[in-house]
Amino acid sequence: MTTTASVKQILGDLNKDSFVTLLGKLIGESKYVQNNPPELIPEEDRIVNHVLDTLLPYSTTTGGGPLIINHVTYKPNRGNLIVEYPGTQPGKILSFVGMHMDVVTANPDDWEFDPFSLSIDGDKLRGRGTTDCLGHVALVSELMRRLGETKPQLKSTVVAVFIASEENSSIPGVGVDALVKDGLLDKLKKGPLFWIDTADKQPCIGTGGSIPWKLHVTGKLFHSGLPHKAINPLELAMEALKEIQSRFYRDFPAHPKEQVYEFATPSTMKPTQWFYPGGGINQIPGECTVSGDVRLTPFYSVSDAMKKLQEYVDDLNANIEKLDGRGPVSKYVLPDENLRGRITITFDEASSGVACDLNSRGFHVLCKATKEEVGHVKPYSITGTLPLIRDLQDEGFDVQTSGYGLMATYHAKNEYCLLSDMCQGFRVFASVIAQLED
Repeated sequence: MTTTASVKQILGDLNKDSFVTLLGKLIGESKYVQNNPPELIPEEDRIVNHVLDTLLPYSTTTGGGPLIINHVTYKPNRGNLIVEYPGTQPGKILSFVGMHMDVVTANPDDWEFDPFSLSIDGDKLRGRGTTDCLGHVALVSELMRRLGETKPQLKSTVVAVFIASEENSSIPGVGVDALVKDGLLDKLKKGPLFWIDTADKQPCIGTGGSIPWKLHVTGKLFHSGLPHKAINPLELAMEALKEIQSRFYRDFPAHPKEQVYEFATPSTMKPTQWFYPGGGINQIPGECTVSGDVRLTPFYSVSDAMKKLQEYVDDLNANIEKLDGRGPVSKYVLPDENLRGRITITFDEASSGVACDLNSRGFHVLCKATKEEVGHVKPYSITGTLPLIRDLQDEGFDVQTSGYGLMATYHAKNEYCLLSDMCQGFRVFASVIAQLED
């Protein structure tokens, strides 16, 4: 039996040349795995094929090794890949999941280098997907290849799940949601599941829920020289939104657990977009729409927040004349014309946040591995969203998250990661596997 102490020694360090070579092939496909339907539908099998080229020589498929490989496809050219290194103890398992094979879009005209080919600048590995998430695809592929090569006799089964369709959910039933529905990941519930799609080498222990909202405001169009005959929807929108935000922060204040989880911010509600139908500068428009989102820490209910927002709007409509005006003739009711300004709120698809289990064995081994290999451990939480991991948590998986790209380049122009960070990530994975042998 391989001893726990020797597991890390057997797995060793990341093979930099092999990793960079594979990553170069993956980034070379990034143009074709941009995910922005209907214009851009990724072909994740382009990535799958390179991973298969790396792992099949060590698989039961070819007879060259112990890796059990399952290529699962629900839509043409859009596969997922489940790779298993079998352990000796039934039911003892750990998994690395979430390494997605699609990327966000990139406009080469906006970049300082070609986003769709790997370029190297010292420690920097540059290109779309290096941080999110093709770098992690290559990293975990190298981990599974090393297991297949060295064949350590582990008690734990180690599973890697490379997924399709993470960056956009408008086409359902393609990626991890379909794998869960079909029961293909059920056995992963017996051990910690490490979601490898965050950044900065530290455990991410909390994420936010998201409620995209649109506030449509109807007034009365009129000449700006006769403002007393108009209901100005822009002014109404500003005053209504100010009141809605005030009530939101009263009802969803900073939660005590946010300090425990090191959330960077409490729950927030803010506008991010403004639309109006156009017209002359001397024309008060008849309507406008303000859009934005709520970012809700996981200690509050998304459905409760949506219900409250609707209640705020209903109350404001019933008492629209009580809102502050903007000057002596600014008003939201025209009694002589039997007209009242009106506000409606609608919501796009909402998602809930995640608070990882801080008592989990998976969390403790990840923290210890991070401290050993990175030099310090400082778990953090943000109100960015990872809706897929909340779904997994709700299904009974013990989800912990980490990642070895850079938050500063996530979804950004001129994306890059650091080779040295990926090397540390490989050693963290080896330490996690070793610790879970105990």
